Amino acid sequence: MRAIVTGGAGFIGSHVAAALLAAYWEVEVIDDLSSGRERMVPAGAALRRVDIRDADAVRRVFESFRPDVVSHHAAQASVSVSAREPILDAQVNVLGTINLLSASVAAGASRFVFASTGGAIYGEVPAGKRAGLDTRPAPASPYACAKLAGEAYLESYRALHGLSYTILRYANVYGPAQNPHGEAGVVAIFAQRLLRDQPISVFARAKAGDDGCVRDYVYVDDVVDWNLRAIRGAVTAPISNVATGVGTTTRELAEAMKAAAKSRSEIGFAGPRTGDLERSVLEPERDGRAPVPLDVGLRRTLDWFREHRDG
Repeated sequence: MRAIVTGGAGFIGSHVAAALLAAYWEVEVIDDLSSGRERMVPAGAALRRVDIRDADAVRRVFESFRPDVVSHHAAQASVSVSAREPILDAQVNVLGTINLLSASVAAGASRFVFASTGGAIYGEVPAGKRAGLDTRPAPASPYACAKLAGEAYLESYRALHGLSYTILRYANVYGPAQNPHGEAGVVAIFAQRLLRDQPISVFARAKAGDDGCVRDYVYVDDVVDWNLRAIRGAVTAPISNVATGVGTTTRELAEAMKAAAKSRSEIGFAGPRTGDLERSVLEPERDGRAPVPLDVGLRRTLDWFREHRDG
């Protein structure tokens, strides 16, 4: 079986590509390396350096490789960039997705797995609540709007062309090899700085000094497991929340990681960041599998960053 993984030089995409190779799939990665790194592409996967906005280049890759399944992780993933440059965001996240869907149909692919966002699509989640699939989407950023549009296009391509799809709405994904320079990578940022005994900052939920925003942190291995099952057609629902259902404040995260790292870093407190949701916790799908506990996932992540601190 053959799979194309877009964004396979990035954090989640590279993990998915590696897992597919381990399951004896043939894998090609599409990535323009604008945020991904070539060294992240797992050995055994061919890298096609292509911008998904380039419809002709995308089509040529698909015509040559003829994938059975497409795992779409390439994205403009910055909420703040989407607010500053909504047209760029739409070009990548909407038009790029359409290019991939059209190429999938033309090349005879049977399934399309779409990495969407639970945190951004649902908007603010009230205290004591978790956003489930029955929660009405409330996108508050161009990024979230584009992801929701991508989901709608998937349904249209199913209706028009018979392309099967699975949408995975991720909570806040963390784990080994995450980019510490991305705005959504707070665990990676903290890990890198804590291991160097550098200060870390808790951005406020409402005002400086509070415990910070509440997030649902899901370990990358759980995300990969969902992707593999979706790629194999074992996820029957068209949309699934990939989450733990547990909310953690930024302060709780910082203190837990500091203790696990045995770090001397100071924890500081800053004001709220423009565009940050105050609270985002999802209702996870009940599939019989317990997610990796946060303390276990954080230890594994810190171990990886400790091993690769000079990388």
